[in-house]
Amino acid sequence: MRFVDLKTQYERLHGSINKRIKAVLDHGQYILGAEVAELECALAEYVGANHCVALSSGTDALLVTLLALGVEPGDEIITTPFTFFATGEMIALLKAEPVFVDIDRRTYNIDSSLVESAITPRTKAILPVSLYGQCADYDAINEIATLHGIPVIEDGAQSFGATYKGRRSCSLTDMAATSFFPSKPLGCYGDGGALFTSNDILEECFRELRVHGQAGRNHHSRIGINGRMDSLQAAILLAKLEIFDAEVVARGRLGARYSLLIEDAFSDVGMPTPVTTPYVEAHNTSVYAQYTVEVPNRDAVQAAMAERSIPTAVHYPRPLHLQPVFVGLGQEPGSFPAAEEAAERVISLPMHPYLTDEQQLAVIQALKDSVLEVLLSIPQ
Repeated sequence: MRFVDLKTQYERLHGSINKRIKAVLDHGQYILGAEVAELECALAEYVGANHCVALSSGTDALLVTLLALGVEPGDEIITTPFTFFATGEMIALLKAEPVFVDIDRRTYNIDSSLVESAITPRTKAILPVSLYGQCADYDAINEIATLHGIPVIEDGAQSFGATYKGRRSCSLTDMAATSFFPSKPLGCYGDGGALFTSNDILEECFRELRVHGQAGRNHHSRIGINGRMDSLQAAILLAKLEIFDAEVVARGRLGARYSLLIEDAFSDVGMPTPVTTPYVEAHNTSVYAQYTVEVPNRDAVQAAMAERSIPTAVHYPRPLHLQPVFVGLGQEPGSFPAAEEAAERVISLPMHPYLTDEQQLAVIQALKDSVLEVLLSIPQ
């Protein structure tokens, strides 16, 4: 069983993907070719933003937003400690300081009720992350940001295709970044990312920053990066975008079915489930970039599932404030208890639009057997 099944997806799309790749090979414009412009238009329309700027990765997309805001050493960026490392890494790369705010224990996203107390005169931006495929509480965060005159960057690397109060992820703030890493809900066959904004000035800035700060040929108005998207990756994404809506629906159905199956599995043995399933806010939809549950004695459960040939992953086992590189921030264990507790318990199950009913049943059987095996081995 595959944790993410890109092979089956390719078998469905091989005609369209191969045709689009061949078109790139025929015209030979491998960087920022016509496919990139076509993709930007399609993605902007999909999200509901005025502009999309395609980039070489989701990490570069985050970096470009910070460069566009003029982030400098000593600035502070409010974000979550429970996320992929790149979120904090890009802040630190510019010698700014990540200011962590603990998470909502149910959604795993930044706790919006704690954001305002983290604002100081040095706060340059707020950078929430929409983890596991569900958007953070952006209305509350935007309201706080507007009150203090601070921009908000939506890190939608895991939530592209999700909705928040009827609006699509990556259209919820001043600017948004996403990733097209192969395992994402919409992924290419290498690295890729994009930025979204409805601000014309920001769009122009993003476009200059992705080509070494170039405002015109050999005319550099700012310091930028090499953040251009390959035409081949854009071609692949265009092919995948044709079926993306159907895949989003499938992800939602499979995520909901997983939760029901887990509840039923433990009720069958006459016990409340020791597995915590994902909580999705009533005003949200999730694309389940990961289907993540919580289990007791996670490492033992993961090992037991591996013995049963079920792949799993942990996103993420160590919060950012406990990473060695951030030890200088002086935030010891206990600083963010919700994030730390989640990091000890979360485990992600196989999740992709092509999971069969039989495969889901096999995953749940292995999860049930593994959890019960671990619980029975713990001295009472």
